[in-house]
Amino acid sequence: MRFVKMNGCGNDYVYFDLTSREAAERGADIIAAVPAISDRHFGVGGDGVVLILPSGCADVRMRMFNADGSEGRMCGNAVRCVGKYAYEAGLTEGRAEVTVETASGVKTLSLILDGGKCVGASVDMGRAEFEASAVPLDESFLPDGYVPADTAFGRVWKDVPVYVYGKHWKGTALSVGNPHFVIFTEEDVEGLDIEKVGKLIETHRLFPERVNVEFVNVLSPRRFRMRVWERGSGETMACGTGSCATVAAAVANGIAREGEEAEVLLNGGVLRILFSADGIRMTGGAETNFVGDLRI
Repeated sequence: MRFVKMNGCGNDYVYFDLTSREAAERGADIIAAVPAISDRHFGVGGDGVVLILPSGCADVRMRMFNADGSEGRMCGNAVRCVGKYAYEAGLTEGRAEVTVETASGVKTLSLILDGGKCVGASVDMGRAEFEASAVPLDESFLPDGYVPADTAFGRVWKDVPVYVYGKHWKGTALSVGNPHFVIFTEEDVEGLDIEKVGKLIETHRLFPERVNVEFVNVLSPRRFRMRVWERGSGETMACGTGSCATVAAAVANGIAREGEEAEVLLNGGVLRILFSADGIRMTGGAETNFVGDLRI
């Protein structure tokens, strides 16, 4: 089965083109093999697997699976790579504006072209959702007396305390297609034991569907250093929806300003995020690593 290995800011996935009827018949086999394919020692290796499928409402449809085999709703870095693949494989009839159907709705991409190749994209990621039900957040596990903050964006669940690893971690819970818990900390994220802390917060009972966890140092109102622990995959080099959530949470907390583009510095590179109440735009690169054939 032919695959393409691609990455956005080091957030790497193994992509399968299932747009033909013959290839689509192998979808179930690929899904069952996601953990094995994602294994970096015995498989192709990656943060997960992405299936590129036909769509009735967009140019293509994307399904993404985490390295543990669980299915995610959205991946900002992967959707840029899907746009790149669709354009270069001739699935968009040469159009540099591509639509991709995801479990979080249809995303519109404006591709960045260089010499006929796509090197990145700017993506309309939709609105940040701050409601507890959107995350979701189980309010019954919040401490007595906790109330969300009333802001210009409605009620925001910020300074939510989670006690793990001998410490209270306070963060902002929100959804940007995926559930996120953004923690602004003065502790240097470079030295943080993210594997221990991230896993405990990901699976905390506050988050019945688990959660992606962002640990963020504020370098300036328009520049953030972030490390991310992704549900189902562990620490990754980058997270597109997590970067969007970081800037959205920064605006909601009064750290950043709406309408001013910010940079999020990740282990694998930099994403540019423009937040407004009406939607978030993410801009970043997309690269092909290699192609190959896999026996499934």
